Amino acid sequence: MRRLIVNADDFGLTRGVSEGILAAHRHGIVTSTTVLVNRPLERDLVARLADSGLGVGLHANLTLGAPLSRASSLTAADGRFLRDPQLVAARARPADVEREIAAQIEAFERVFRRSPTHLDSHHHVGLLEPVGNVLRAAARALAVPVRSQDASARARARSAGLRTPDHFLGGSGPDTYWTVARTLRHLRELPAGTAEFMAHPGRFDEELAGSRYGRQRETELAGVGGQAARAAASALGIQLISFRDLG
Repeated sequence: MRRLIVNADDFGLTRGVSEGILAAHRHGIVTSTTVLVNRPLERDLVARLADSGLGVGLHANLTLGAPLSRASSLTAADGRFLRDPQLVAARARPADVEREIAAQIEAFERVFRRSPTHLDSHHHVGLLEPVGNVLRAAARALAVPVRSQDASARARARSAGLRTPDHFLGGSGPDTYWTVARTLRHLRELPAGTAEFMAHPGRFDEELAGSRYGRQRETELAGVGGQAARAAASALGIQLISFRDLG
């Protein structure tokens, strides 16, 4: 059996990103998203997300914007998060990480009136300690799965008794990751078990103008959010699921 979670990161980053994620679910193969809760979430988008059928997890964020708690070891002099995940992890006090992750989970539950389907992290800061330990502990407390970007992360998650996919594919950089061609190729080559595609579909808007991954989101919207990917997944017998379906 081949099962696939297609998670669109960054819901709430901008309105265009959120709109693109909803469209990628309606028309393509996106089954799940993770939300940035330390940014303003517009009520209509929250309502549409809640009604969409998407799995909705928390995109734990220690590298963009301002914290929801007092977390001085995570911030620069202006009170905003440091952008570099390596620097964040090197400076972070575990108590600050625990406080901030707890605040973000509380904010998620206040907005959505339920717990997240799973946890992952912005800029992969959850791969680094002490953040990883805190995220795994939070996931255990919530009894929810986590993302595993590689074999080492998968082993740590499973050693902690957490559910996590068997395979991971995705990236972001100067070039678009999920083009139509790459999406179709990875669908054809999907291994047995459960895989996660990490994706960043979206509609480009003014707020993304300064982002290193801006225009690329439009290409990803076509790659994972179109009929070509949906038809291919169906033809190949791939079962599209979300993190809440992980056994």
